[in-house]
Parts: sequence; C-alpha cells; structure tokens
Amino acid sequence: MKNLVIVESPSKSKTIEKYLGSDYKVLSSKGHIRDLSTTGKYGLGVDLEDNFKPNYILMKGKSKLVSELKKESKKVDRVILATDPDREGEAISWHLKEALSIDDNNYGRVVFNEITKPAIEEAFKHPRKIDESLVHSQESRRILDRIIGFRLSKLMQSKTDGKSAGRVQSVALKLIVDREREIEAFVPTEYWTIEADFNDFKAELKKYRGKDIEIDSSVMADEILSKLSNAYNIENVETKIKNKQSKLPFTTSTLTQMASNRLGYPASKTMSIAQKLYEGINIGEDTVGLISYMRTDSIRLSDIFVNDTKKYIANNYGKEYIGYVKSAKKNDNVQDAHEAIRPTSILRTPESIKKYLKPEEYKLYNLIYVRTLASLMADAKMETTTVDLENHEYIFRASGQVCVFDGYLKVYKDYEESEDVILPFKNYKSKVLIASKVYKVEHWTEPKPRFTEAKLIAELEKLGIGRPSTYAKIISVLKERKYVEIKDKKFYPTDTGIKVTDKLQEFFSSIINVNYTANMEKELDEIADDKLVWYEVLDKFYKDFDPLLKTAFKDMEKDAPVKTGDVCPNCGNDLVIRKGKYGSFVACSNYPECKYVQKEEKKIIEICDCPKCGHKIIEKKTKRGKVFYGCNNYPKCDYALWDKPTGEICDTCGGLIVEKGKKKYCPNCDK
Repeated sequence: MKNLVIVESPSKSKTIEKYLGSDYKVLSSKGHIRDLSTTGKYGLGVDLEDNFKPNYILMKGKSKLVSELKKESKKVDRVILATDPDREGEAISWHLKEALSIDDNNYGRVVFNEITKPAIEEAFKHPRKIDESLVHSQESRRILDRIIGFRLSKLMQSKTDGKSAGRVQSVALKLIVDREREIEAFVPTEYWTIEADFNDFKAELKKYRGKDIEIDSSVMADEILSKLSNAYNIENVETKIKNKQSKLPFTTSTLTQMASNRLGYPASKTMSIAQKLYEGINIGEDTVGLISYMRTDSIRLSDIFVNDTKKYIANNYGKEYIGYVKSAKKNDNVQDAHEAIRPTSILRTPESIKKYLKPEEYKLYNLIYVRTLASLMADAKMETTTVDLENHEYIFRASGQVCVFDGYLKVYKDYEESEDVILPFKNYKSKVLIASKVYKVEHWTEPKPRFTEAKLIAELEKLGIGRPSTYAKIISVLKERKYVEIKDKKFYPTDTGIKVTDKLQEFFSSIINVNYTANMEKELDEIADDKLVWYEVLDKFYKDFDPLLKTAFKDMEKDAPVKTGDVCPNCGNDLVIRKGKYGSFVACSNYPECKYVQKEEKKIIEICDCPKCGHKIIEKKTKRGKVFYGCNNYPKCDYALWDKPTGEICDTCGGLIVEKGKKKYCPNCDK
C-alpha cells in the first residue's frame, strides 16, 4: 500500500518522508493553494445573497503544483493530509481535498505538534477526518477580513491618504492613536518623597500617625524635614521566607514579547526563526524539529515531556530542584488546541547544538529551552526583611531580600533580575540608628508610555483581539501602510494613521472597537466548537456593517488635495498633489476641466558600462515602480538585471556581477 502525504512546507517533506519509510511519499502544497476570487458583488468572491457562499480559485502560480499533486494522488491507495495543527492548517487540508478531488473514503487527516520521529509515528496511528467546524471558522475569518478589508479600504482610499483598513488592524491602530492622545492631554502633577540615608541602606517616609502620607509640594516637604531629628528608632523588623515562582512556558504572544525585550527581535523576525526551528534544522546527519508548533496560546506541556524534564532536572541539578506543572488563570480566549512552545527534547541542550545554528537561531532556541526548563523547576526562596523606623511619629520603611535557594533561577538568572539587597540588622530590636542625611526628592507623575511592539502584542492578547497567527502580521501592516512610525522602539501614529482612525470612529465606532472585535473572536471560536452557524454570524455582522458603509460613502468628507504652491501653466489654477494607481503625482486642481499633469523630471542614475554594447547601465523603474537596471541604448540593446550590478565582470561568461544583500554573484551563470 502506497501513501501520499501532503504537508505545507517543503522543508518538512524530506524529514517526514525519512521518518515514515518507503511506503510513504511526502510532498508539499507550499502553503495555501486556493483563495477567494475577486468576482461577484464588490469583487468579494462571496455570494452575499446565498448564505455568503464563497467562490474559491487557485492562487496565482499554483496551477502546475496542484496538477502535479492531483496526478500523484491518483497513483496511491491513500492520501494523508498533514498540514499545520491549527485552523489555518485545517482549512488548507480541506482545500487540498476539494482541489485534488480526493474521495471521502480515501484520505486521512493527521496532526502533530512537533517534527520528531516519535511524534510523527504516533500521529500517523490516529488519522481522522477533516474537522469542518474548524474549516468554517477559518472561512468565516477570511470572509470577514475580505469584506471589511475590500470595502473599508476602498472607502479610505477614496476619502483619505490611507491605503487600507481592517477588522483587527484598525482596532490596533486605534489603541496607538488613543494612547498618543492620552499622552498629549496628560498634565503632570508634582509630588515629593523624603528619604533617610543610613550609609548601608536607605529608608523612605511612608506613614504619619499610622496613615499613608502624600507630599504634594516642596513647602510641605520642608515642613516635615524641619520636624525630624537624625535619630531613628527601630520600631519593627519583619523577616519572611517567600517563594518566587518561575514564569509559565511560552505562548506565541509571550515569546514575541520576550524576544523583543531581551533579543531586540521584531515579531516578524521571531516568528520566522521559530518557523525554521519547528520545521527542522540539520543536526549532523539528521534533520530534526527543535521546538513544538510556534502558533499557540496554550501553556500546556505533554506528560511525556514533563516526566523527561523532571528526570533531567534531578540528574543535573538535584531532586530539590524539581518543580511542578503550573496552570494559568482561566482565560476564555485560549484555544488550548496544542502545547506551549517548548523544545522537542530536553536532552538537546542549546550548547550541544550551537554549532549547527545561526546566531539568531541559537539565541531564540536558548530562550525557549531555558524558559521551558525553568517553568518545571522549583520555586526560588527569598528571605525578605522589612524594617520600620520611627521619627517623631513619622514612619520610614526599608526593604531588602536575599536569595536563600535559587531554584529555577539556577538556569533563568540571565533573563530575570534578582539582586540581593541586604539589610544589616534583621535581628535588631529597640535600637536607635543615626541617619547621615535626610532629604526631599521631587517627582512628577508621568503618562502611560507609548506602546512598544511587545507591549502592543500583550495588550491585544489581554483584550482578546487577534490570535497567535495574526500578531506579527498586524504590526507589519501598520508599518507598511505608514500608519505608524517607530522611534526608540515605540509606536508613534502618523498624521495619516490619526486621520484614518478619526474617520473610522466617526462612521464605524460601533464596529471598529475593542468590544465588538473581541466578541467576534469569541464567535469565531464558537463556530470552531460547532456552537454557532458560520453564515448566521456573517449575516448578523453584515446587517450591522453595510448600512454604516453606505452612509460613510455618502457623508464622509473627502480630504482636500494638498496644494504645491505653484499654478497650472495652462489655466492658472492651483497645482495639487493627487494619488494615482502607481503613486502620487502633481496635476491641476481644475480637473476635469483642465487635464494638465506635471511631468516628473527623470533623474538618470548611471551605474556602469553595459557589457553587451558599451553604453551605460542605468537605474530604471517598471510601470509598477519596481527598480531594475538596464541599458540606456534600449531597444537596440536589451541587457537588463533585477539586482544592482557592481561594475565587475564575470570571468566565466563576461556578464556583470550583481550584489544581493551581502552576496555577490553572476545572474547569467550563477557563479
């Protein structure tokens, strides 16, 4: 019996084929093969009158691949669909089944959380059928995003400088804009603290006559200072042993946040590296997946992994370092479809495989490995000491702590600050201390900080907006659309981002908001759980959305074109900057009566001599604005390159050597 296995990524196929043996042929779909067409009303590819029935077509460039997969599927007894273990993967399997015309009795669907031989072999023992509820959930998300994306984006393009709007993207942008306005409106408030310096430690004023004290002016601070002596009575010393828990293992959200804070990686880079670690790295003679699936909001760990890790901890650190499995607070947004992000083997230490990894791969793998290991280690024990010092009924407080058992900090100390602050008198009572200095310190209240990438992802997760697979994409779109700019790793909304947000809030505040978006995510989850009918959810949404959109097209004021300060040479009216299909251009404000368009002066950038005819290679642009390099003797000479030539000539073929990134090569002979 021969089996055809179809996975998403080509990099997985050889590894999985080797694990399964000669009875299996493994091929790749290279991601999605079908998407919604752009036909029908508004080009949505959806029949709005027939329960939102989608019209799918093969994606550009996938026809040949699908024909090959279909041909191979007819040669075997059974097709096994082994795409990723999430809704997106489930939908890809369904599209493959439909596009390849696979019989219901002639296929199986398998899922695995890691690409290792035991995990693959175990998964193939338990094939199932495609979960149509998961598929409907993914379809609903895609249709929602298509409707909102196509129709709102067209509105924004016709009325503003904005290029797009989206269900989650626009809410994320609103969070950034709202925070910016909070900061602009914030009025700082003055407050003061008083500190006493005892050389070995400092104490801060906390209470007066048993009540918390607030000092709101310099005058009040001076008044208090005038009442204090330099002698302080030790009124109370309290020492406790407190347990300090390790962090939970990584989810997609917490991994992207930690990688941003500790490694400086943007979310897109973190997910790209994690994808490689999941799909497999060459470790000597073997290719093996180093981490479990990286798109997850679960913190669960498999029993097998937990048991193996506890043995590893006992053998390497001692039994007293063995911890326990932690559970997170109840969160209705968590899918728990698979495990947390973890190493596939606790025995595969970062140092043991460092030579096989690129530096950025090693750093991320080390972060995942250490976090997972620490999560199953014992609590650290901290001895905390609090001292209250009395001076004329004013109470000053000093605090310190000492680590008495490092526990999980044995492996995690590089990622978590835990500095000892030793107070020199934990057993002192009824003693008097003399302060070397007592002084006031001025402070001003500060607004909430602007979002960093890590903080924005944390906020989206907390609010129940988006899902693990969407965080990096949301942020990338905001950057690409120039709705935000990054300064000192913080998000600042651009004028365009603010304008788009304001327009959307003027007409769509009932839909483009946190509560509506979070509730829609819950409804998509309920579709996946077969608790809601997918097209009924879409119908309810569309009945809210369509009237708002029609009103917006009718009533939303269009941004006036920006004047250049020059006048039209044909009619004397103002010249303005207009937007076109291929970018901005300058034209007459009296259009359509005057159709004057200012021709752009082309600056010729010469690169080097043409090896074919001796004329100059210059920088050119396609109609869509893509840069390429071609001979200025065109059409007599058609020599052209996509990558920038260095001017050096290839010894083998005489062509120009080009530079791509840090690599130099000849595109003619690939030398």
